Amino acid sequence: MAEQNFDPTVPNVARVYDFLLGGKDNFAADREFATRLLEIRADTQMTVRENRTFLGRVVTFLASQGVRQFLDLGTGLPTSENVHQVAQRVDPEARVVYVDNDLVVVRHAEALLAKNDGKVAVMHADLRDPAEVLGASQEFIDWTQPVAILMLAILHFVPDSESPHRVVAQYADWLPPGGYLAVSHAELREGVDEIARMYTAQASSRGAQGRTRADIERFFTGLDLVEPGLVTVSHWRPASPGQHADPWFLGGVARKRLCAAGEGH
Repeated sequence: MAEQNFDPTVPNVARVYDFLLGGKDNFAADREFATRLLEIRADTQMTVRENRTFLGRVVTFLASQGVRQFLDLGTGLPTSENVHQVAQRVDPEARVVYVDNDLVVVRHAEALLAKNDGKVAVMHADLRDPAEVLGASQEFIDWTQPVAILMLAILHFVPDSESPHRVVAQYADWLPPGGYLAVSHAELREGVDEIARMYTAQASSRGAQGRTRADIERFFTGLDLVEPGLVTVSHWRPASPGQHADPWFLGGVARKRLCAAGEGH
């Protein structure tokens, strides 16, 4: 069931992220919470911003590979360079479905996208319910054609008690051959456990946890990681060579193998 509670005195995952990106859709509680995160890891804001630029590079890459349909799970509050804006620069006909369990996020997205000529949809649903999300998505996405599923900076809010690898496997199973899965995720480093405990105890999250590189890579089981594999988000196909920041999010993109002759989906 999608969550609908609104309380500006409780730090909200999407609003904290918005503040760290330099947005204005946040409250004092969110800003105070973000300040405490920065006291634990001073590179938190850099990590969040590197993740956002990772999103742009990923979507540009996927669109260049012929993907024209995107399912963005846990989309968060609209900001600059949203998925549809990046994809539609490559092809104005690209279609995007945004999914979030936060009703405030959904209402913001609906207002922003009101004039998008039917190429973008917003769904109030919880990614932890793949049957609901995938069933409803069929009104907008043709699952016989290339699709990219985006799970960026969201799976660390699905604790092990909610079987995140099983959830992701259900989405991956729906991908048509040639479809893609993109993931970014908090890697376990010094202070990340403390940050996760803060989100679990104080924010609008049902739980949070960082994971090891091996556990993050497991989300791509059965799929083929594209180069350069699972790396820090700043090192995934950077726009320029040379030294790059070292954020504590890992990111990767994987492709579902094309069926061999005579095989079905």
